[in-house]
Amino acid sequence: MAKDIKKLTGVQKAAILFITLGPEAAAGIIKKLPEAEIQKITYEIANINSVKSDQKKEILQEFIEMNKAKDYLLEGGIEYAKDLLSKALGSQRAIEILDKVTEATQQFRPFAIARKADAPQLLNIISDEHPQTIALVLCYLQADKAGQILSALPENVQAEVAFRIATMSNTSQMVVKEIEKVLDDKLSSIVKSDMKVIGGVQTIVDILNQVDRTTEKNITEGLEKEDAELAEKIKGSMFVFEDIITLDDVSIQRVLREVDTKELSLALKGCSEEVADAIFRNQSKRASAALKEDIEFLGPVRLMDVEKAQQKIVGIIRRLDESGEIVLARGGEDAIIV
Repeated sequence: MAKDIKKLTGVQKAAILFITLGPEAAAGIIKKLPEAEIQKITYEIANINSVKSDQKKEILQEFIEMNKAKDYLLEGGIEYAKDLLSKALGSQRAIEILDKVTEATQQFRPFAIARKADAPQLLNIISDEHPQTIALVLCYLQADKAGQILSALPENVQAEVAFRIATMSNTSQMVVKEIEKVLDDKLSSIVKSDMKVIGGVQTIVDILNQVDRTTEKNITEGLEKEDAELAEKIKGSMFVFEDIITLDDVSIQRVLREVDTKELSLALKGCSEEVADAIFRNQSKRASAALKEDIEFLGPVRLMDVEKAQQKIVGIIRRLDESGEIVLARGGEDAIIV
């Protein structure tokens, strides 16, 4: 696994961290994790063949920094943590670490959606609530956001809400969950656009592009049984027309023998110079000149027709790859070494 750690998932980083710590130390930590997390990390560990020493150092350093950030947050709040981390690591790095820590922490704290909303949005929703309810919500918000909302409340309500916050101690978790649910229902449609998108076709495509051919085949075949349309969409996304530039010249020449000239000229209409050059350099001068003329002769064409032609060529490439006549560059054991 020779990969920039910025591109690694949290689970992958955890897997590398446990490998770095060694079996004894890792076992003591991993047994305290939820079963689902253990399975994910174990899967990643099993699929890691090697880790570069600089990767180990970077991930271990990140782990240490994030733990320091958590300690500072508990000790004196976000400004205190930011100040200490900035002195040690610089302001930009401090912000990056705190963002990661607070994001991970907020996923498990009540009122996560409320913390993503803007202060004016929250104010409109909770301003008519009972002061005790307002106080409870403000206790779970970021201090600056809570301050904005408190300042915007009517003067006769401000003091009462502040008093209830100051004297609040233990609150029933059932009450917290009930209030959170009502607030989430009101906010969900407002802050939906701000929610981070995770998962989806592109995510699994990115993952499958890093696995070996056998694993990829097993997964896609399994998906075909579950949802043939989804499986085809994933397979179609795993190699796009622009990826032709990643093929070696011999493979491109093999593909061109299968492609109809009219289909090729349509597919190249409006493509990048890099893709066009990859095609032209793998043709004879006469053939490339004729192809260029065909492209010019086409005139304006519909984008839908161009994409359809490109997808047909992608289908040919995938078929040749599956038959072993060409090899698409992949990560892991299927990586091509020149």
